[in-house]
Order: sequence, then C-alpha cells, then structure tokens
Amino acid sequence: MKGNFISFVRKESLHILRDKRTMLVVMLIPVMLMVLFGFAISTEVNNIRVAVVAEERTDGVRDAVERLSQNEYFTFCGYIPSAQADQLLRSGKASAVVVFARDYDRRAQLAAAGVPVKPIIQLIVDASNVNTAGMATAYLQNILLGSASQQAMFETRMMFNPQMKSAYNFVPGIMGLIFILVCAMMTSVSIVREKEMGTMEVLLVSPVRPAKIIFAKMIPYFVISCIVLVAILLLARYMLGVPMSGGVAGIFILSLLYLVLSLSLGLLVSTIAGTQVAALLISAVVLMMPILMLSGLLFPIENLPLFFQVVSNIVPARWYIDAVRKMMIQGLPLAEVWQHCLILLSMTVALISISLKKFNDKLE
Repeated sequence: MKGNFISFVRKESLHILRDKRTMLVVMLIPVMLMVLFGFAISTEVNNIRVAVVAEERTDGVRDAVERLSQNEYFTFCGYIPSAQADQLLRSGKASAVVVFARDYDRRAQLAAAGVPVKPIIQLIVDASNVNTAGMATAYLQNILLGSASQQAMFETRMMFNPQMKSAYNFVPGIMGLIFILVCAMMTSVSIVREKEMGTMEVLLVSPVRPAKIIFAKMIPYFVISCIVLVAILLLARYMLGVPMSGGVAGIFILSLLYLVLSLSLGLLVSTIAGTQVAALLISAVVLMMPILMLSGLLFPIENLPLFFQVVSNIVPARWYIDAVRKMMIQGLPLAEVWQHCLILLSMTVALISISLKKFNDKLE
C-alpha cells in the first residue's frame, strides 16, 4: 500500500514537471509579484522637493538645512522669500516649505532648557496627495527636529521601520497571497482536471484509499511551495533588505503551517467546483479578494468598518500576515505569536475535515 501511494506521488510529480505552463505560473509569478510589490509598487516618499524660508541664516538654521539637503529622501530647492512659498507650492515646484523663526537659535536653546516657546519651525506641505503629505511631514519632523538641542520641544521616533520602507509592509502580505495562489488554486485545478477528464474514476478504483489519492496529488504542490518559500525568503532578505529579526526558522515553520492550510483550501474548492474554469473563478473571487481587502495586505484592519473587521477574522491570511510582520519586522520569536499559530492550526484541521467529508460524500 505504501508503494502504491509513493507511485501516485511520483506520477503526479512527473505530470507537473511535464506541464511547462503550470511550472511557469507556479515558479515565475511569485518572483514577479515579490519584485513588483517590493520595488515597483511603493508607498515610500522619495525626492521630496523642499524650499526653505529663513530671514536669519544662523548656524542652527544652516545645520538643519545641511541635514535636510544631505538626506536621500529630499531635494533641496534653495532659500526663498516667504512671499514665494504659496506660489511655489501651487506650481508644483516644491512639495513642502520649511519656515524657520526669526530667532531660531535662541528659541531652540530655550526649548532645550525646558522653557515653553512658540513654534520655531513651521512646515507648509502640499496636501493634495494625503499619503505623500503625511509621510513628507513625518520625514521632515524626523530630520529637522532630531538634534539634541531641539528634542526638548519635539521628538519623533520611528520604531521597527525608521526609513518607512514599503517593502517591510508588502513582503509579509504578498507571502500570504502567493501561497494561496500556488497551493489553493493549483491544487483545486489539478483535482478538478482529473474529474473533468474522467481519469479520477480510474484512480479511485485502485487499491489506494481516495483520501490518500488526494494527498498524493497535494504533496508535489507542497514541495513546490516550499521551494517558492525559500526563494521568497531569499529575495526578501537579500534583494529587498527586509529584516527577519524573529528568526528564519520560526518564519519557515509558520509558513509551512500556512502552506498546509492553503492546500486544504484548494481541496475544499475542488469539492465545490465542477470545472477548471469554475475552480479558478472560485479561487480568484472567494479566496483572493478577501485576502487583498480584509487581510491587512493593502489596508490596515483597524481602518475597516466594524463589520468587516469581524469578517476579517475568518480570513486565514489575516493571521498569517500579522504573525509574519511581527516576526520579520518587530523581531518577535515564534512563541510570541502562538495565538496566531493556534488559530491557523484550528482552521487547517477544520478545512481538511470538511473537505474530506465533502469529497467522500460526492464519491458515495
């Protein structure tokens, strides 16, 4: 019996390797998505054009402007009269204008001594693009108000992602999407194809139990997904520079659990769909859309309406993405995300049980 099971696994593996289109989709799309989200799609703010208004160019002003001009995120447009600030922003020649108070150095010294003073720096930012304006303001505050003499007045600290790199946010999210794409969609289509071609009945009359036949078809996709996982982790670490402070081993173990969950989702889809087209549509609409909208990949869960926050609890990718972010970016070990692991494990057991029951019901 064991030999028959291994033979089925070998047969399915050879079938996948001979299918060039499947291999292209499974191996190339994850790399393309990782590069696309890591580089092309970016929420980072670069080349912020900044002009400066300073009636008195004191040592403190020149020191602050020097830090600003040397920062890679800013393009210094020079000193301008205060009357030109509005025109420069309206024309798009500058994204922000920094206005230093007349007695900037004296006020900074008073602020450092704990004396309440009026603002010593005014930021005028083009807010026509809200995301750009918010990040530009945060960057400027971090640079201009970061010296020791001014921290008594204002201090900005960026935890875990001080450079606000979008790859830190997108990589865990795209991992949650990729594994659903590779495991769930490919597995469901593979099983439905056998039913569509009429070869599933031939397999079922073999001495091997139906459940083992299904698992034999899933194992090759699990192995391929593990290869994809290793490739993604290498890309994330060495190409995108995403830290893995919580430990690569813990992230790998958590991802293996998510792979099994994704395979069980594919098995469930295969019991519902009757054709390959239907399987793809169900995978794309029922699985991918909630992942994109309700998992925290694109939008923070906290920003969603209360109803959708509740619904997001049944989306497996939400728990995986949140756990991976905590391990990669915040540096938490696997033991600190045990609740996420328990939820994913419970979902996996439930999905496998439901899928096998529905599959056996169809056979009967």
